Amino acid sequence: MSNLALSAVIIGRNEGERLRRCLESVKGMAHPFGDFEIIYVDSYSSDGSAALAAELGAKVIELEAGKMCAARARNAGWQIAKAPFILFLDGDTILDPSFAVKALAEFENQKIMVVYGQRREIHTEASIYNRIMDLEWIIPPGLIDSCGGDAVFRGSALERTGGFNPELIAGEEPDLCRRIRSNEGLILRIDVPMTGHDLAIFTWRQYWLRALRTGHAFAEVSSLSRNTKHPLWIAESRRNMVNGVLYCGGLITALAASLITRSWLYIGAFLAICAIRVLRTAFKFRWKSRSRWELFLFGVHSHVQQIPILFGQIKYWMHTKEKSPAELIEYKTP
Repeated sequence: MSNLALSAVIIGRNEGERLRRCLESVKGMAHPFGDFEIIYVDSYSSDGSAALAAELGAKVIELEAGKMCAARARNAGWQIAKAPFILFLDGDTILDPSFAVKALAEFENQKIMVVYGQRREIHTEASIYNRIMDLEWIIPPGLIDSCGGDAVFRGSALERTGGFNPELIAGEEPDLCRRIRSNEGLILRIDVPMTGHDLAIFTWRQYWLRALRTGHAFAEVSSLSRNTKHPLWIAESRRNMVNGVLYCGGLITALAASLITRSWLYIGAFLAICAIRVLRTAFKFRWKSRSRWELFLFGVHSHVQQIPILFGQIKYWMHTKEKSPAELIEYKTP
């Protein structure tokens, strides 16, 4: 019988110094709850990540040939974990030293299966993309439908549900939380710092690929859960599809009409409609920031991303029609 209270499972692929920073933050966390172990699962890194993790004292699992995805890596980690609670982390994060202690205290409630805290971006000054994505992580505390990649899970919930779906290339956490909730389990978001995240998006191409992956996840998870007790992302997937089609169709129509009539009127009308929608979104989420500029950027992002999300959904449907396996969509450089 292990006397470990917590197993930290870190997953990564070519995270380099970001991984070192993550491992050191876990080693330095407060742990009056008892001892803990660190497990690192590597997905075919070529930068020496596995050796680095071993050097820093982690138990290392190197995935062999097969589908590369976060779900598969997380499953490999928790399935060898010895503690009753599993802290999942991505290799590009920094753990707040007090989060684990505060999270474990919430499990006194036996219905709580997952505890999730505040994830924020570390380098919001590095790019406009990092700055607006930071606002995405801000959600109200309380009982929620799903968590992200950083959270503490009750081990028994993972065993009962079978863990993450390794067929998903994205959206594996919400899918697992959906199955946990179908077994009457609760997911709790607490208002305490959890992790700092290094998104490291500096180009439009990276931004596009990340949104493309989001669209793929929306389409796949909503399709798989459609006829279950707790369907997930059905409305979101449909709404994103409609918005993406409207923006693409509206832009093409406005450009064509302006060229035919040799007037900027149609382009101007299209941009005016977009501006109104952006400002409405910025006002709706004004609780996320005191900065009007940040809120405006967040409003732009909320609508611009609908286009690559649409293409991500189309990508999933094409894979389904052709019965070809989906490959991991990577947006981050080593």
